[in-house]
Amino acid sequence: MFVFIMRRLSQTALVLLVTSLLVFAGLFVVGDPVEILISPDADQIERDRARVALGLDKPGWMQYLLFLKNAASGDLGKSFVYGRPALEVIFERMPATLELAAVAMLISILVGIPLGLYAGLKPDSKISKAIMAISIVGFSLPTFWVGLMLIMLFAVQLGWLPSTGRGPTTEFLGMKLSIVHWDGLKYAILPGINLALFKLSLIIRLTRAQVRENVLLDYIRFARAKGLPKSRILGVHLLKNIMIPLVTVIGLELGSVIAFAIVTESIFAWPGMGKLVIDSIFQLDRPVVVAYLMITVLMFVVINLVIDILYSILDPRVRLSAAKN
Repeated sequence: MFVFIMRRLSQTALVLLVTSLLVFAGLFVVGDPVEILISPDADQIERDRARVALGLDKPGWMQYLLFLKNAASGDLGKSFVYGRPALEVIFERMPATLELAAVAMLISILVGIPLGLYAGLKPDSKISKAIMAISIVGFSLPTFWVGLMLIMLFAVQLGWLPSTGRGPTTEFLGMKLSIVHWDGLKYAILPGINLALFKLSLIIRLTRAQVRENVLLDYIRFARAKGLPKSRILGVHLLKNIMIPLVTVIGLELGSVIAFAIVTESIFAWPGMGKLVIDSIFQLDRPVVVAYLMITVLMFVVINLVIDILYSILDPRVRLSAAKN
């Protein structure tokens, strides 16, 4: 286990290095942040002074080496726009993105797995066919269009839920969260549904496919022959065996939800990391963009590590100490 974790951490360091280099080089080529941040009426002296203040007066390779030196001590730079450490700016927005991702994945899991189980156990029923048709629609509809339709229906026409913003927050476990009470949770319902739609469809189809494959195997037939209750066959034998591929997909999709919630956050004006990084890209706020992507990569690695550990719990045949990857 220890060797496996250390190997993953060393791989993470390499991935972070490559990510930072690509993003740094890309933003360096795109344009000059000074041209965006200062007034168009500023003279050349003011522009040069701004470049020195932001550390942009040095060659690109030297800026990158200084960035690596500071990153080794946990300093990913100071935001050009906010004038504060980039990590501090991102960590302020992170709870909003994490709670939105949690709502989306909770909807996907609590709705997707039962519907997938039903569709797999009764594939010829009209309800199962309707479930699969809805899952195809969930794959096909663009996220931005679904978000606008949700706003039009539930916020504008019916007036049941708010359309934009995050709502009031409460201090919980050191973070400012809005979903711990109803006044804040109702703001997360529409963006949560919008973000969950694609993941929900994916979980439904994967669960159905796994159920159809496993119900034909000998261990299920043997359990039925023993006269075990249907609830035990489904809850203990079948569900446990289909959870490994489900855990894989759910873990990876959790990372993608966190990383790619940008469209949903933009539509619903949700003040999360996705909206922050979009604004930072337009403003060429290099430290914030680099810090965001490095944190996102780190989240993916941690999630994958947790998935591998869950493998060993769900299936004793899996031994992390023997894993090569």
